[in-house]
Amino acid sequence: MDDLGEKTEDPTNKKLSDSRQKGQVPKSQDLSGAFSLLGGLIIFLVLGPTISGMFLRLMKKMLGGEISADIVSIESIYNATKVATYEGIMVVFPVLVLAALVSYVSNFIQVGWLVSFDPIQPKLNKLSPISGIKRIFGIRGLMKTVVNLLKLIVMIAVSWWFIKAHLDTIALLPMLMAMEAINAILRMIFQLAMILAILLIAIALIDFIFQRYQHTKDLRMSKQEVKDERKSMDGDPMLKGRRLQMAREIVMQQLGNNVPQADVIVTNPTHFSVAIKYDPETMAAPKITAKGADLIAFRIRQIARQNDVPIIERPPLARALYWGMEVGQEVSLEHYEAVAELLAFVYRIDGRMEEKMNKRIQTQTPAEEPVGV
Repeated sequence: MDDLGEKTEDPTNKKLSDSRQKGQVPKSQDLSGAFSLLGGLIIFLVLGPTISGMFLRLMKKMLGGEISADIVSIESIYNATKVATYEGIMVVFPVLVLAALVSYVSNFIQVGWLVSFDPIQPKLNKLSPISGIKRIFGIRGLMKTVVNLLKLIVMIAVSWWFIKAHLDTIALLPMLMAMEAINAILRMIFQLAMILAILLIAIALIDFIFQRYQHTKDLRMSKQEVKDERKSMDGDPMLKGRRLQMAREIVMQQLGNNVPQADVIVTNPTHFSVAIKYDPETMAAPKITAKGADLIAFRIRQIARQNDVPIIERPPLARALYWGMEVGQEVSLEHYEAVAELLAFVYRIDGRMEEKMNKRIQTQTPAEEPVGV
């Protein structure tokens, strides 16, 4: 299976991200068009009275002589054209802005925020007749044809049903006043358009689901491609393992050098181990020379036993030093007194002079009074 290179694996997040940066995203043009149609209808429903009133005022100005003079001249035609153009822009511009906003929102819902210039770059393979034939007769082309036929059939069937259901109203139109007839016609057109827009959205949703499925299918990867991508992101597993091994060796070497020189090992007793050393000639306060959890903690205790370094169980102190201090850092004031008592205890049981310990602690105590735990 791997040798054949069959693409059986779902695309990784990196593959999807790279595809998105190139502008290759699942999107249904039909869904955008259906939402734009529905949005346009809503806009005309809300702004319809205002637009009608503006056009009516414009017609009154044009036909009532407020704009053009009684004598037709170039100047009168120019003035009438200028006013009509301005009034027309004032009517159409808000509608165009709202329609563009609806179109943007419909695309944003599908794709999200995306800026990519890759799709508009010239590519020779787009001019290939073979590629064009594949696009026409491929699965995408066939799906597009099916969707368009389905839309056409639905629109014809629904339109026929709607007209048949309103035959009585249509038959009465010649008997109505002009404005009443126009309002009735506009009302029926709007109702039919709303029904068609909702049905087109339902059909477009099917197309959108298919586009997402087809996009994921097109980006499928073979097992070898997944392995190669993982290697490129994480590095060669053998080299990575070698680096981890070298890091462990460095840590163990540091433990082997630092733990035997420590004065005491504070333990949890099993999860944490912290090595503490204090030299009054070179240190202002006791320092953390090594620390570790679990396996490293066990190794610290093992090295300490081999070198006769005292191991004392102080769970609260061990946890506090492990989480609050770093290797090479001096013991903070809040733990200073507890560490000093611990070192004094170690020196006493080790047979060393208490005066020596007192000298270490008292002569090197920081200026501020140490605060006990």
